[in-house]
Amino acid sequence: MAVLIASGTTVSVAANTKSADRVSGQYQHVGRGKFTLICFPSATGINITCSVGGINLCNDLPSPFFGTTGSMDTSAHVIVSQVMNGGRVELFFRNTTGGALTVDYQLLFEPL
Repeated sequence: MAVLIASGTTVSVAANTKSADRVSGQYQHVGRGKFTLICFPSATGINITCSVGGINLCNDLPSPFFGTTGSMDTSAHVIVSQVMNGGRVELFFRNTTGGALTVDYQLLFEPL
């Protein structure tokens, strides 16, 4: 069973900025397991960086999903799902537009 290690609903990312690390607390350092990142920004223009143990799962890549209506679907809005050895987990969002955007996200970890 997966553990939710980071999540947010309508997290605002200001124009032309990068968010702070979205993973904190006891799940900032984890062991080997499967990481699944689900993301649903409000509009095009959100780039995602997620790394585990210094290895990038996605490096400043645009989110392929966005929408002004509806909700995040954990079966349809998967950005990455990968087994990793573990280490420090980091997640950043970068807004490439001239206006503030919001993003819904979940980062799941399933220990192996």
